[in-house]
Amino acid sequence: MIRLNDITSQILKHNPKANLDIVEKAYVYTAKIHHGQTRLSGEPYLSHPLEAAYVLAKMKMDVVCIAAGFLHDTVEDTDATIEEITSLFGKEVSDIVNGVTKISKIYFATSKQRQAENIRKMILAMSHDIRVILVKLADRLHNMQTLGFQKPEKQYRIARETLDIYAPLAGRMGINWIKSKLEDLCLYYMEPEAYAQIQSQISLRSGENAKIIIDAKKLLEKKLEEVGIKACVKGRDKHFYSIYKKMADQNLDVTQVYDILAFRVIVSSIKDCYAALGHIHAMWKQLQGRFKDYISVPKINMYQSLHTTVFGPFNQRMEIQIRTWEMDKVAEEGIAAHWKYKEGKYPSQNGEEQFAWLRQLLEWQQNLKDPVEFLETVRMDLFPDEVYVFTPKGDVKAFPMGSTPIDFAYSIHSEVGKKCMGARINGKMVPLRHSLTNGDIVEIITSKNQHPNEDWLEFVKTSKARTKIRQWIRNQERDESITLGKDLLEKELLKSNLPVSDFMRNSKLKSVAEQLSIKTAEDLLAQIGFGKISPKQVINRLKPMFGLKEDRPPGIVSKVVGKIIHRKEDHGIKVKGISDILIRYANCCSPLPGEHIVGYITHGHGISIHQDCCKNILHADPERLIEVSWEPLQKERHMAKLRVISSERKGILAELCTVISQKDANITYADVKTTTDQKGITNFSLEVEDFQHLNSIMRTLKKLKSVLIVERV
Repeated sequence: MIRLNDITSQILKHNPKANLDIVEKAYVYTAKIHHGQTRLSGEPYLSHPLEAAYVLAKMKMDVVCIAAGFLHDTVEDTDATIEEITSLFGKEVSDIVNGVTKISKIYFATSKQRQAENIRKMILAMSHDIRVILVKLADRLHNMQTLGFQKPEKQYRIARETLDIYAPLAGRMGINWIKSKLEDLCLYYMEPEAYAQIQSQISLRSGENAKIIIDAKKLLEKKLEEVGIKACVKGRDKHFYSIYKKMADQNLDVTQVYDILAFRVIVSSIKDCYAALGHIHAMWKQLQGRFKDYISVPKINMYQSLHTTVFGPFNQRMEIQIRTWEMDKVAEEGIAAHWKYKEGKYPSQNGEEQFAWLRQLLEWQQNLKDPVEFLETVRMDLFPDEVYVFTPKGDVKAFPMGSTPIDFAYSIHSEVGKKCMGARINGKMVPLRHSLTNGDIVEIITSKNQHPNEDWLEFVKTSKARTKIRQWIRNQERDESITLGKDLLEKELLKSNLPVSDFMRNSKLKSVAEQLSIKTAEDLLAQIGFGKISPKQVINRLKPMFGLKEDRPPGIVSKVVGKIIHRKEDHGIKVKGISDILIRYANCCSPLPGEHIVGYITHGHGISIHQDCCKNILHADPERLIEVSWEPLQKERHMAKLRVISSERKGILAELCTVISQKDANITYADVKTTTDQKGITNFSLEVEDFQHLNSIMRTLKKLKSVLIVERV
């Protein structure tokens, strides 16, 4: 159990001149008032306020806050009154204690209302003292650490509440070590099997990971020292909950999660941060799309760092955070690193402005009287990746950020989504592409003549809306294809002098369908209409029934596309062994020879070629995808786009262009912008030979002294 001496030593470590009288007095009072009380674990109740006070001391809080940590449960769980706390310890301490006292005497209809009311009490106290939240977080952390002594149903309820409210609140306040601990503890109680799997996998890899951490740390420190950057490098396994989130988000098994190592590189200046990033990317290959610059654009809780993911030693994925010592202090301590109290003084105006979001929450709690509505409003602010909107009746619905009225309509009912022709948001008409924002009141306008169209797929966000729209489009295409297939087949029957009326009966169609491994006669007609089966293939199956000789089967292109469209020039692409089809390269991903590609059969425009990882292909109809391969032609050029981020200085554009020209690439477009933090962003359009050629250009550009980042657009 934590002792008073542990707490006072921690206080004096960061504040040697601290007056410990109020802390020692609070300890004595707490020990006296809780005497004889025990926790479910059998430990003296005093162990809980001691642990909470120790957490606050580790957060480097002032003696008033730590004294409140000792006293936070006295009013709720003993005969002590808030007036007594005020007379003994002063109004500042009693206000904090009052802020974290649970409202146990008031009955609410549901636990959700009780939870909301507790948060309201917390925010109300925050109107003049944010230390209420810090004490509450310390209290919740220790309660979660001893949650195993509660009944299973209570364990789940408290863990759910912690994950929904307190862990995000700790993150929003920048106290990431508390956030991570709370999340891991919540995972342990809410998903014990997943927790055990992750723990087991981490244990299995512990030896291998330890070696990688040591090797990577030595390599990083040595490389940075060689270029004159003094750095402290720390490495560890990622937190369990972050691994679990990755598994859930990407539908992975724990054995498929490879980037479980995290490194922190701490340097002396912002300049060294960007320089270190460049050298790290030169050492190890960067994982595309995983770079974040929180230095130039800090998070709302003032967190600053550069984040990148690389393939390190043994080709192991590693997440690396690069920051200064001051940034590291903020990342570890969060709000506690800024919220410094002096005798009788409150935070400066600048400090208040840094936490404007807290004042906004206070305004909400004053204006919203219903506890449930207030809880939803708080959740809106705690979960920036979600948007909460209201139905006209006042029901709250949650959607992914960027969702539209179409997503809202489909969440009501599939028929409402299908017939959605417009929407009123807060009483005003908006286009269907309009992005919903927190607090919107959404009313859907429908029409019996309205129906979904393919354009909706470009902007809807929810899987339900996307699935229903695709399903409707497929059904429409199927109906049209059946009609078209019937017409094409009848014409071919007439050409072959076969009896149309006799063959078009369902029994004949079904017989041919079965021979072609197709379920129904309608499916057969649809396949003809789609161009996947030619009418001649069907006729050839029919002719033996009439004693006629079968024609030579059609070519493979007819099977796939239905109609061969000859090209005027060769594009160096093979479509299942044949190259005489209209080919075009997709602008969305601009594939280059050497990259893995796939073909997509368009409506009347031949085949478009995409990278096999292109986001448009990932959501495409799999029935329209076709196998393709490269047959590169000599002297053929392809378009590629690059973005180069560099230190802004005179002549940088000329230097970049010279490198590209020396690499035998033609620049067709260049655009340069300067950011407020004196960095240059240059966008290039280039003509290159293949993927290897482009990579060679990128590697050379990265070696330039002023270049920070080179990425393909």
